[in-house]
This record gives sequence, C-alpha cells and structure tokens, in this order.
Amino acid sequence: MGMGSDNAAFPFAATTTSPRFCNPISHRRIFSDVAEDVTVSVDGQSFLLHKFPLVSRCGRVRKMLVDSKDPDLLKLELVNVPGGAFAFELAAKFCYGSNFEITTGNVAHLRCVAEYLEMTEDYKEENLIFRTEAYLNEIVLKNLDKSLEVLCKCDGLDPIVEEVGLVDRCVDAIATNASKEQLVSGLAHLECNVGSGKLHTHPQDWWIEDLSALRIDHYRRVIAAMRRNGVRPESIGTSITHYAQISLKGVERRHVWDSGPFVGDDQRMIVETLIDLLATENITTVTLSFLFGMLRMAIEVDASLDCRIEVEKRIGLQLEMASLDDLLIPSTQTSDSMFDVDTVHRILVNFLQRIDEDDSGELSPCGYDSDGMKSPSHSSVLKVGRLMDGYLAEIAPDPYLKLQKFMALIELLPDYARIVDDGLYRAIDIYLKAHPSLTESECRKLCKLIDCQKLSGDASSHAAQNDRLPIQMVVRVLYFEQLRLKTSFSGGGCGGDGGLSQRFMCSSSGVPSSCVSPQRDNYASLRRENRELKLEISRMRVRLTELEREQGLMKQQGMRGGDGRHGEVNGRAFLASLSRGFGRITMFGGPEKGRRKKSSRSSQGSEAKNNRRRQHKASFAYD
Repeated sequence: MGMGSDNAAFPFAATTTSPRFCNPISHRRIFSDVAEDVTVSVDGQSFLLHKFPLVSRCGRVRKMLVDSKDPDLLKLELVNVPGGAFAFELAAKFCYGSNFEITTGNVAHLRCVAEYLEMTEDYKEENLIFRTEAYLNEIVLKNLDKSLEVLCKCDGLDPIVEEVGLVDRCVDAIATNASKEQLVSGLAHLECNVGSGKLHTHPQDWWIEDLSALRIDHYRRVIAAMRRNGVRPESIGTSITHYAQISLKGVERRHVWDSGPFVGDDQRMIVETLIDLLATENITTVTLSFLFGMLRMAIEVDASLDCRIEVEKRIGLQLEMASLDDLLIPSTQTSDSMFDVDTVHRILVNFLQRIDEDDSGELSPCGYDSDGMKSPSHSSVLKVGRLMDGYLAEIAPDPYLKLQKFMALIELLPDYARIVDDGLYRAIDIYLKAHPSLTESECRKLCKLIDCQKLSGDASSHAAQNDRLPIQMVVRVLYFEQLRLKTSFSGGGCGGDGGLSQRFMCSSSGVPSSCVSPQRDNYASLRRENRELKLEISRMRVRLTELEREQGLMKQQGMRGGDGRHGEVNGRAFLASLSRGFGRITMFGGPEKGRRKKSSRSSQGSEAKNNRRRQHKASFAYD
C-alpha cells in the first residue's frame, strides 16, 4: 500500500500526535493526472475522486452507485459520517494507497468510518477494518496509556463506536492493565524491614491524572470495570477526587442574593455521576473534606435529592471528625437563613442513627459495656456535642434564623452528649441577643433546653445576672447553685465517697453510668433510676447534717436522757436508710449481691423502716 512504518502489518508512527484535519476547501483532488468522475460531499465539503478506487474497497459507495442505476452519476452525498470530513479523507487516502500513518490519535476515527463505508474483507483483502482491528489488538489494547488515548478520541463517534464495541474494549483494557500494573508495582516496590518485619508498599498510580481527561460516562464505566478487576479502593477514591477537582473547578459559588441558572447540565451530570459511583461501587476511602465539597457542589448545581441524601449519610458516618467550617454551608434560598440548617439537621440525624446501631451491637453478652464512659460511640457523641454547640453559636446571630429550626438542632442531641451546658447556654444567649423580638413564652421555651445543673460556676454567675433570661430561668439557676453549695459544705457530692465511684454514681458530665442493659429501653430506665437514687442520697445527706447540728445544740444545752437517745435513734435510722440506698445502687453492678438478704436483720428492719419513712418525708421540705 506504500505506507511506510516500523511494522509491516500496519503503519504507525513512533509518536502519537494526531494528523492534521483537511482544510475547509470546496474541492480537493487526490490525484491530478486523471480526471475525476465523482464528487463526494461530506459535511459541506466536496472531494473530487474516482469511482474505481472507492468502489473496490467501500461497500456503501458501491451500493449507492448500483442503486442509482445511473452509470454517469457525478455526485454522491454522505450523511452522518463518523468523524466527518477528517475521517473520510483518511479513508479515501487508504483507498488510493496514499501514505499515511495509523496512530492512537486516528485509529478510532478510521475504525468507525471504515464500518460506515463497509470496508470489509468481502471487497478487498486487508481492508481498512482489518488494518484498524490489527492495530487495536496488537498495539492499543495491550497498553494502558494508549487505551486511554483511544478512548478519549471516541468522543463524537456515537453510535457506531458503540456498535463496533470499541468503547467496551478500551474500558476493559484500561481496567485490566491498571490491575496488572498495581500488582507488578506492588511486588516490585515491596520492602521488608528485617528489624521490625513490617512490609511497605509504594504503588505508583500514574493513570489517576490521565483518567480525568475522559468523558464522564466513559469514566464511570472505567471505574466500574476497575472495581471488577480488583483495583485498590484507595486508588479509585483518589481518582474520583482528582476527577471532581479537574472537571468542577470552573463552577463558581452562588451567593444568597443570586437567582436563576448559573451552570449547565454537564456539571450537574458530573456531580450526580460521581456521587452515584461512591454509592454503587461502595467507595469509602474518600476524605471527609471531599464529601463536604461534593455536598456543597450538589447544592450549587441543584443535584437530585437522592444524591444529596447519599452524601449526607456518608458524612453522618464520620461526623465526629468534621470541623466547624465544614458545617457552615451557605444557604441558596433567598428567604431563608444565611446557613443551610436543614442539611446539618439531616446529617446529625444520620449520625445519631449510626450511634444507635453501634450501641446496640457493641454491648457485651452480659449486657454491660466493658469500657463504660470511654466507649467509642460515647466519645463520638461528646465530640459532636461540642461541635454542635460551636455551630449553634455561629448561626445564632443570623436574624433570619427561625426559632423552630434553632430549637430542633438543640433537641436532637441526647442529654449525655454534653458534659456541661456552658456552650449551649452561650449559643442561646447569643440567639436571645440577636432576636430581641421574641415573646416571653418563646424565651421560656428556649431556655428550658438548658440543664441548670450542668452549668459551671462561671456560667451560673453570668446567668444569674443576665437580663435577657426569663425570671424562671434565673430562679432555677440560683436554686441549683444554692443546692450545690449546701452539698459542698456538707461534704457530699458525687465524688465524695470512695465506695460510690463515678462508675456507679453520677459524673460531672451528667452522662449515664456504665451499667448498660442489653435493651436500650432498660438502659434508659436504669439511668432514670440512678438519677433518682442520687437525688435521694443527696437529700439524706442534707438531713444527716441537720440531725448532727441538732445533736450538737442538744449537747451544748446540757440536754440528756430521752431526748439524747431520741437523737441517736434518729441518727441510726438515717444511717440504716443510707446503707439501704447504697445496697440498691450496688445492685446494678452485681444483681446477685443485691438479692442476698440476711434473715437475722428482719426483726430490726421494721423499726428502721418506719423511722426511715419519717426522715425521708421530712427531707422533702428541702427540695
């Protein structure tokens, strides 16, 4: 054929640069020594050619001349030619035996135009279809980067490029070669540290950046094929991240006051496809910052609700690792608040659902949490609690933030998510200051969300002098502060007794004890009972202090006889009731010990029980 090359079977160049397209001229002569006898029109360009070279290799041209029944037909018009005038010119040169090179830049066009012109072996041996197939099988599909380049050149060749299976073959070749390269690279760079016996791999996935040049539908098929061929999820996650950064970097942020469309369907399709890839291919190796970036981008391009929900669920799985800046998502609604509070609310719901699932599956067979307060799920809840307090303080100054949305975020977190309520108090105080138009009932409703017992001394002092708080809130703060002082002076407190450690008593965080029932309902009831017992013990301690004070006064006044004995009886009755309360608490840690009763104490129990009832009734006067 007169085509010089390094391979006798098919010509190709050492470089992979694409040949030049034909110039936009009205007529083109392949040879000038023989008069042309047919004009072929392709995409508005006319080629002056000869019938014999075309008929000898192109089945479509032969059929057109035969069907016309006009031996003197002078003009042919070809429509929907894959590759247009550029591809047809190369095919015409092939028919004439002109010298040109088959490369990765033109083989896709040649294969498709050969299929269109029906250049099969039925008309000539080693026709254009045969030549392009040989080049694809022996050169392109055995090499990853050449397969990538050919796949990029398939754009605009639909639907013939799909009919000949060129896209599928390139996709499979890319996935297979990438899997092989990862295996070979991993083995080649495998290092063994003799001292520690640790293995270190240094993979080099150079193809990650090259995949970003693919069309989004082709990219999706490549990623799916890579997963089937066992390519590492870490490499695929990195590739998705890089593809998003390259293809979406031109999308600008829309401000709250902007309206109307600002991006085309291409960006929306890219966002939805990448998010769908994360779900269908179960890619969990992307970073949390990338997920927040995709969520912001999905909001910007107005992606489907399913895509946004998918990203929100993935963020909820690792919300404890998020930062405050991640949650500050601007709102795109002009009539709403400055920040997208609804999205954060849904993310928090997903996080709490994950915590519930973890708690129900992490309990030991005996029904107790082995780590107690330091369990992973509880640590995550505490981190998210601090994060949400910071978020509430950031959005509180927004004058457009509705009270219902603000309260919904506060109520969503459980009580044990906050060690102290100082952060929550600060956020509510900021909201009250930024919304002076709130009614008194709305202020009371909002302030009821603060647990005054979990305020620090500084926060309680500030709240007692805060004019923005309703009077009921101030009274509660003063009451619990006074109760705390009484307990402190009487030597009480949660950490005062060595026998009542934080494992079985209250902690400063107000978090439930580590005694966990296999069922969450039982766990909640134990928490309530534990709080009641703690309150009862505090009251008994206050009463004991009063009795000791009365006894001291009696001694000073020289009172003896029955009155002194009466004080001693009351003191013994109180100590008996106190020890009985201790027995109820230790029953959480050891049920069998709580059930063991000695019959020798039954005779003394009735009198002590009556005295305890009288003392306990009197103690409620301090509540």
